[in-house]
Amino acid sequence: MRIISYNVNGIRAAISKGLLSWLEATSPDVLCLQEIKATQDQIPLMEIEMLGYNHFWFPAKKKGYSGVAILSKVAPDNVVYGMNNEEYDDEGRFLRADFGDLSVVSVYHPSGTSGEERQDFKMRWLEFYRSYVNELRLSRPNLVLSGDYNICHEAIDIHDPIRNAKSSGFLPEEREWFSNFLNDGYTDSFRRLNKEPHHYSWWSYRANAKQNNKGWRIDYHIITDNMNERLLNASIYPEINFSDHCPIFVEIK
Repeated sequence: MRIISYNVNGIRAAISKGLLSWLEATSPDVLCLQEIKATQDQIPLMEIEMLGYNHFWFPAKKKGYSGVAILSKVAPDNVVYGMNNEEYDDEGRFLRADFGDLSVVSVYHPSGTSGEERQDFKMRWLEFYRSYVNELRLSRPNLVLSGDYNICHEAIDIHDPIRNAKSSGFLPEEREWFSNFLNDGYTDSFRRLNKEPHHYSWWSYRANAKQNNKGWRIDYHIITDNMNERLLNASIYPEINFSDHCPIFVEIK
């Protein structure tokens, strides 16, 4: 199964830049989207269906904000919208599709960059997410948790770890959460196969950050440890420019 995850930072804008032509050419089995910032009536669903995709949308209640989606060539056996938590589900942050023994999640973790209140919200979300996913594993042991985590885990994942040491997304408590989460029995699929620096998935629109590759790796395919032997490939597509993020890829046997 070839899975791509992409924070499109507004699906309508991404489509206007050529997202669907790229999707047709790339042809993943599953596409997980984050920050769709749209409702289904604002999206050209027929064009997506003509490309051979089933599609499932979980927008935020607030218009033009957040929201996740999953597109898949094979119809899933089951789709679950949200985590049964109104505070988080109103923001459209978690969508799960089950394919046989495999479950694929499109997840959009909150950002804390807008201030202390949202940073507190982010930290509460992280603890809830960790406990929710650990509980989910009991019934769905083979998980691919794909999306924008809004955290750089290690210094290798950010272009300037010294100057960003106190920035939301690279705070010590966020990085500690990530380490603890992985220690629960999860694998960062990209880092398992790629140990080199300078691989990022998000760049600021300011100061020619993309051209200078001054980026952050905040998008991940996290897999349960029992899936490690099924991991065939993991990569990042920095040349794709429909968003301030780029797509990330994983292939599971």
